[in-house]
Amino acid sequence: QAQLVESGGGSVQAGGSLRLSCAPSGRRLSLNAWGWYRQSPGKQREFVAESTSGGISNNADTVKGRFSTPIASASNTAYLQMNSLKPEDTAVYYCDGRWGSVWIRRQSGSWGQGTQVTVSS
Repeated sequence: QAQLVESGGGSVQAGGSLRLSCAPSGRRLSLNAWGWYRQSPGKQREFVAESTSGGISNNADTVKGRFSTPIASASNTAYLQMNSLKPEDTAVYYCDGRWGSVWIRRQSGSWGQGTQVTVSS
């Protein structure tokens, strides 16, 4: 079964930067799009950003101008570069990957543990 693994979370002060990464583990997959989501305590999971291997990207209004989504095609790894972090960015971050036309985690309903990002003021 295809799995995705996030890494790179941590604690940072407001204004700082972090870079999250997401890659498939186990079975080798060639993914053509990536999505990033986050969930804060007491809130529903929300969309953060997405990008395709073709270079199309889309970010939520709350992170535009601060977050970007570079993709390392050779290693089939996606990144969420987060700059100018704010305390309200504190959340558990999750990634999803699209294989063909199927979003792996959205289809399975299993999102894993994600990676914690904590931004202090």
